[in-house]
Amino acid sequence: MSLTFITLITAAALLAGGTVAGAQTVEVVASGLDNPRGLAFAPNGDLYVAEAGSGGSEHCHVGPTGPRCFGTTGAITRIDLRTGNVDVVVAGLPSLGDSGPNAPAGSSASGPHHLGFQGVGNLYFTIGFGGEPALRSVIGPHAGTMAVVGRATPNGAFRVTADIGTFEESVNPDQDLPDSNPYGILVLPGKQIVADAGANALFEIRANGQIRTLAVFDELAGPPSRDAVPTGLAVGPDGAYYVGQLTGGPFATGIANIYRVPAEGGEPEVYASGFTNVVDLAFGADGSLYVLQIANPIPNFPEGALIRVAPDGTRTAIDVPLFAPGGIAIAKDGTIYVTINSILPGAGQVLAIRQ
Repeated sequence: MSLTFITLITAAALLAGGTVAGAQTVEVVASGLDNPRGLAFAPNGDLYVAEAGSGGSEHCHVGPTGPRCFGTTGAITRIDLRTGNVDVVVAGLPSLGDSGPNAPAGSSASGPHHLGFQGVGNLYFTIGFGGEPALRSVIGPHAGTMAVVGRATPNGAFRVTADIGTFEESVNPDQDLPDSNPYGILVLPGKQIVADAGANALFEIRANGQIRTLAVFDELAGPPSRDAVPTGLAVGPDGAYYVGQLTGGPFATGIANIYRVPAEGGEPEVYASGFTNVVDLAFGADGSLYVLQIANPIPNFPEGALIRVAPDGTRTAIDVPLFAPGGIAIAKDGTIYVTINSILPGAGQVLAIRQ
């Protein structure tokens, strides 16, 4: 199953025996965003957010969850946390948004999903698709701009650096129906690590654009069986990659895992279990893992949640209302930044949570 929108979690079913932590302050640092997803800090401390956009009115077709239409409404937006200024730094990115009749126009878009930096000027981001890569032909001349990794250029445009969709179509690591929806990304020296929510795989992209498979995530046993749907990524204190799992439908509580994958690749190991619809991950300075869930389960978006997993395994729910959260980043001072309303056009926000 492909991930055309992200939705994750709730604490109650997940945190048997856990605790609840009250936040001291919650501040909105950006609003009016279109389907905001992942967050990342630039080397100068500015916070960047990937906006999946609101689709458009071109090249309409039936996608995995219903009718959707293409537009160049995706964007990468910068938040200057010192001045509060919010501005778009890369505009005109590909976006596929729902076109009804069962969902608001432009909702649950696929487009720029996650992003990251490697030094000054090296901004990379995933652009999703959600479906069989061959079907990208339905978006005409834009076909080669989705199911890819892009890199921002100095003039505010972008170029494709890796065609994940074509790799999935030719290699198909999980041997299921070809499906590609590049989602989470880690930008590391000389390479990027990408979780493809459609391909159920973790890929490594070298500086020369070569792609190799690091791990394949098996279906969850049923009945009924469900696709793994890997989403958020984080590098752990041990240097391994940690991967969150949305899971495919039918959605249920408590069946999602956090996997650990060695940096050189290999069989995924379950690091923590009992979560619901995980969409993103981040490690804090003390080694705690923050797990962001989008619903409890999908489509219960008002019950998104953020859970801290301490190094000793203790779980604590961060007591902040979160509607369909989509991405998380943690600042050096411990402030937690989260996108919310991540499935809605024009209503997305970035929250700063200080404890």
